[in-house]
Amino acid sequence: MNMRIVVVGGVAAGMSAATRARRMNEQASIIVLERGQYVSFANCGLPYYLGGTIQSEDKLLVTTPAMLRKRFNIDARTRHEVTRIDRSAKTVSGVNLATGEAFTLPYDKLILAPGAAPVVPPIANIDASNVFLLRSMEDTLLVKRWMEENSPAHATIIGAGFIGLEMAENLRHRRMDVTLVEKAPHVLPQLDGGLAPYIEKELRRHEVQLITGSGLAALHAGERGVSCVELEDGQKIPTQMVLLSIGVRPNVKLAQEAGLRIGASGAIAVDEFQRTSDPDIYAAGDAAEVIHAVTGKPVRIPLAGPANRNGRIAGEHAASGSSPKSGSVPGTAIVAVFGLSAAVTGLGESAARAAGFDADAAYVHPLHHAGYYPGALQMHLKLIYDRRDGRVLGAQAVGAHGVDKRIDAVATLIHFKGTIDDLAELDLAYAPQFGSAKDPLHMAAFVAQNQRRGITRAVSPGPVGDDLLLDVRTPAEFAAGTLEGAINIPVDELRSRLGELDRNRDITLFCQVGLRGYVAQRILQQNGFRNVKNIKGGFLLAGHLMPVRQQKQPSPL
Repeated sequence: MNMRIVVVGGVAAGMSAATRARRMNEQASIIVLERGQYVSFANCGLPYYLGGTIQSEDKLLVTTPAMLRKRFNIDARTRHEVTRIDRSAKTVSGVNLATGEAFTLPYDKLILAPGAAPVVPPIANIDASNVFLLRSMEDTLLVKRWMEENSPAHATIIGAGFIGLEMAENLRHRRMDVTLVEKAPHVLPQLDGGLAPYIEKELRRHEVQLITGSGLAALHAGERGVSCVELEDGQKIPTQMVLLSIGVRPNVKLAQEAGLRIGASGAIAVDEFQRTSDPDIYAAGDAAEVIHAVTGKPVRIPLAGPANRNGRIAGEHAASGSSPKSGSVPGTAIVAVFGLSAAVTGLGESAARAAGFDADAAYVHPLHHAGYYPGALQMHLKLIYDRRDGRVLGAQAVGAHGVDKRIDAVATLIHFKGTIDDLAELDLAYAPQFGSAKDPLHMAAFVAQNQRRGITRAVSPGPVGDDLLLDVRTPAEFAAGTLEGAINIPVDELRSRLGELDRNRDITLFCQVGLRGYVAQRILQQNGFRNVKNIKGGFLLAGHLMPVRQQKQPSPL
């Protein structure tokens, strides 16, 4: 008999598994069972369909059951929910949601791709007609139809992660008022705190009301659904619709009830070929664990890229008995927020320390291409590395242009366990309209090298104790705003004014972005000043995290 392969779930992992299985085994019987109405659609395009950037529903449909039958001879059955796996009989059972009929299908190899479900808090009125999720095509069509029928003027979005930010932008494109609520101290919790303020400023510039540090407490409803959102700190937000974007949980109930091993992360445990604890059952996508590229440990990373790649591995191995091994995942992700982009890869600084690394970080604020070429715009880049061996652990960036290619380069470096020295030596494409001869990545690597070698002592923004706080920017910059308690000696005057400073006193200095501060630090260190520290990221970063005042220049003594 021909091999019987059953795939539970479509979309990214399931479709990649099924089509790869067919390409590797023309004789196999392949059946896909998808609970929803759509077997394959572009999840990441859903907010842009609601905002009108993508105008046709058809653009979101990657493939259909008819297309799968015609091209791949795959039997894709929508509205079929699998409710039980009998591992001893090697069957799956469930119900046809369209007809109510039960079904049982045999398998030789079973691939689980059930995805993840949105987190829905157990509070009153959560099921009101104007409270929405945005996880499936059905969710999206429901939201769109409701908005067209009700013309809401205001929406409250709970959760300022990737989807929440994208929805805030797209609802503003529809000229709706938007309140964005995030329980964490800042938006996009995947970003370290020093970079998030640039995204928050962009949101406010586009008139998104932003509330951070407080989560959802209650939903107050009337005849037309929820009319007020109450937060944990007591704030009340009158609203006409609510969108929940709190996070997702892996759909593991089916696997758990079948006795398959669930990993410590809460997702299905798999090996390097995507096999579960049952060698005839595979799992891939948001419901399955992946190996983190930095820590080497199993984690959950619900992103489309790993889902597609690992689904492909599962399909090939199930159909042929061999395949390449699944790769590790650094968790590379990017989001557009009006005129800015924010991207991450690998571990953030605090996460790296929590994982046991001797982590440090370098900040740079370079232009995205050569400054002399028109149109150069500033980006903000953070590079995280291990002090012990210089290994690159992660990177984060915010900017209008060029963020994606820098983060992609670091993601590639992380995959090969590269170091800051490797990054400093990368031969990157350069022409003035694309970058600089010293690319922003080179500059970040140079800063990291200087820190690791002890050439500069860099400190994160924060209290300076009894240190003399020295602003080495120009008098005009100083007068426009400086850190509380700072005096001003411009770097270009520093050599002639060394006598104004106490050589025995600890000095913490800063400039606008860190470069002039580094130059000033080297001047002082080589002129007998023993303990001089430079604030990472300069005033541009410290101004978000330390007290700031506007003033006229005081006496430096």
